[in-house]
Parts: sequence; C-alpha cells; structure tokens
Amino acid sequence: MTNPHSKTGAARPATRQPQLRARPSRPWQRLLRRPTQEPLITALTPPVQTDLGSSYRQLLRADLYRKTGRSGLKTFVKTLFTDMGFKHTFWFRTASVCRSRPLLRRTLYPFVRAIYNHYQHKHGVWIPPTTKVGPGLFLEHLGDVVVNGRAVIGRNCNLANGVTIGQSNRGARQGVPQIGDNVFIGPGAKIIGGLKVGDNAAVGVNCVVIKDVPENAVIVAGAGQIVSYGGSSGYVNRTDY
Repeated sequence: MTNPHSKTGAARPATRQPQLRARPSRPWQRLLRRPTQEPLITALTPPVQTDLGSSYRQLLRADLYRKTGRSGLKTFVKTLFTDMGFKHTFWFRTASVCRSRPLLRRTLYPFVRAIYNHYQHKHGVWIPPTTKVGPGLFLEHLGDVVVNGRAVIGRNCNLANGVTIGQSNRGARQGVPQIGDNVFIGPGAKIIGGLKVGDNAAVGVNCVVIKDVPENAVIVAGAGQIVSYGGSSGYVNRTDY
C-alpha cells in the first residue's frame, strides 16, 4: 500500500479556504451609509422654499405701493392706521397666510381670523381667506363687497364698493369667476358664474357680467356690452412695483 502522504502517492486533498461572512451592519450604520445614487423621487422633487415669509412681505409691499406709490416701513405704519382699504387688505393677507401654514393654522390663525371677522363686519367687505388674490389688490371705497372663496383674482385688481364676484350653481356657466391681471371692477358690478375676465379689462358701473370678457375690453350697461378695447389704463395704476 502506498502512503497517501508520500510524494508518489495520491495528491493531498486541497484544503478548503474559510469563507468570510459579511458582518451584518447595525441599523445605525445603515442610516449613516450614503447611497451611491440619489433616488429618482429625490431628483424629481422641487426644492423646498426656505423663506416662508417672503411671499407675504411681497404681497403687502405690492398692496401698499398701489395705494401710496411707496413701500417703506414708515409709509406702511401710517397707511395701516389711516386707510381702511389697506387695513382690510392687510388682515386679509395675514389671515390667508396663517391659514395656509400648518403651524400657524393651529396657533395664530384663530386669533387672526377673529380680528379679520371684526373688520369684515365693520367694513362690509367679505373676501374669505381661501380666495386666491394676486399682489396689488386695491380697495378704495368699502361696503357691500362680496367675493366667493373659490374665486381667482389676478394681479393689480381694483375692487370698488358694491362689487359681487359670485358662484352660479346651474347652467352652462356653473362655477366661479376667474379674474385676470390689471382688471378694474367698477361700483355695483356683478360678476357671476364660471367665466373669465381677461387681462386689462374694465367692468363699468352696475354692470352684470354673465359671459367671458375679452382682454382690454371695456364693458358697460346692464348686460355687459363691449363699447371699446381701451382697457383699464388710467384706472389701474402703480403696477411697477
């Protein structure tokens, strides 16, 4: 018999290399490990706005500039205590911002809404905080102004006393109006239903609008007849803020 361990005998079986098992990572180590590739959802997500108060300041600054032609702190304080239209706009903007921020909605919004409700009764202007209103809102003569909370109003809109922007619950024009930019709405005007008022349009006194208004149109009389396309120039001013 041959010696299995001799040089002339059978080959010695190869020794099995020990397999190194990967040590399971602990949860805190997995959290610290940086992925090699960013997930797709992160790449598609828009950046989060960090300065939450910037839009609020810009809205107030535009409203103030349309009132006075200036936007300094001294002008702001003076106008807030002397002009009822700007005071109402200020509390409307504040209530809208507090309602849109989750933290402010649970803390400051009830108090701000109570103050705004007081001025709504005092001034006779009913614009709910849910209403989407662009910068440069101009309220001159207050009283009997009613705006639906789902209406959309663009930039630099002039609202006079007696204006109603309301909802229609039936018919072809069911819905709420959408008002464009630089629109003048005269005293006593009524805009009802799911229609659009184009940019730079002017709605005359006591005009009832129940159909779309083209851009730059000037409408008068009860049924909203177009008399010219001169637009709202001369009525809507100080829009270069």
